[in-house]
This record gives sequence, C-alpha cells and structure tokens, in this order.
Amino acid sequence: MEQKTPEHCFTELGLKLPPAPSPLGVYKPCLVDGKYLYVSGHGTVQEDRSLIIGRIGENMDMEQGKLAARQVGLAILSTIKANIGSLDKIRRVIKVLGMVNCVPSFTKHPYIINGCSELFAKVWGEDNGIGVRSAVGMGSLPDNIPVEIEAVFELH
Repeated sequence: MEQKTPEHCFTELGLKLPPAPSPLGVYKPCLVDGKYLYVSGHGTVQEDRSLIIGRIGENMDMEQGKLAARQVGLAILSTIKANIGSLDKIRRVIKVLGMVNCVPSFTKHPYIINGCSELFAKVWGEDNGIGVRSAVGMGSLPDNIPVEIEAVFELH
C-alpha cells in the first residue's frame, strides 16, 4: 500500500491555509539550519488575514481556544509552504512550544495546544507528526491573541 504524503494528508482534511503571515517585528518567520527548520512564534491568522482575538477563561472557552490553536497550526503550515515549497519536505515534528493567553486560574494549557498538535499528527502521521512539547500559560500575548506557537521540524 502506498504511503500518503503530508501534502495529500492535508488535502484530505479539507482545511484551508491562511496567507503566510508577515513578520510583525524584526525576525524571520522561519530559518533552515542544516537539517532543521525553526519556525518563529505564529498567531491566529485567518484566511482574511484577520486574527482570532481573546483570552481563555475570560471571553473564550476551551473549545474556542483549541480551534484557535489549530488555526495557528494552519498559519505555521502556510509559512512552511511559502518558504520551503511543500509540507513533504518535512520529515518530522521535533518540538512545539505553545503559549496560551489565559486567566491566572486556567490550568488546561495542554488541551488548548492539542488543537495544533492534533493537526500536525494528521498531516505527518502519529510517528512523525508528534514531537516533544511544552504548553504554558501567559498573562498576555501580542494583539490579545489567545494562542502563539513556535515549532522545530526536521527536514528530509
């Protein structure tokens, strides 16, 4: 049986990529170093370039937060395609750092970041799409986005 490529797996999900976001500061959206691709922190960019805005536990619930994290994952995929051409050039996910804009009493950060991690697992498969991860709470994030995520990938 032929193994499906990450590009094929993404197409099967029926999701749409937002435009690759432009840096809002002095940094590169991603950088290749040897066999690794480092992706800068991404926010909740949608198809129309607007941002999902909100704070978990204040004006967003956990399910909305998880969907926001998936949207960040889509923005990361868009940056990968815009900069290296194809999701198929990624061998595996190495590390994900997920930051959640939430009230101090919120404690379910990993649940929120699963929105991105589950997306990556569907694109690259469970063996290659799940890497090491941290999911942490923040007092605020840029523009009051609910989630920011950075990631490291291994290239073929």
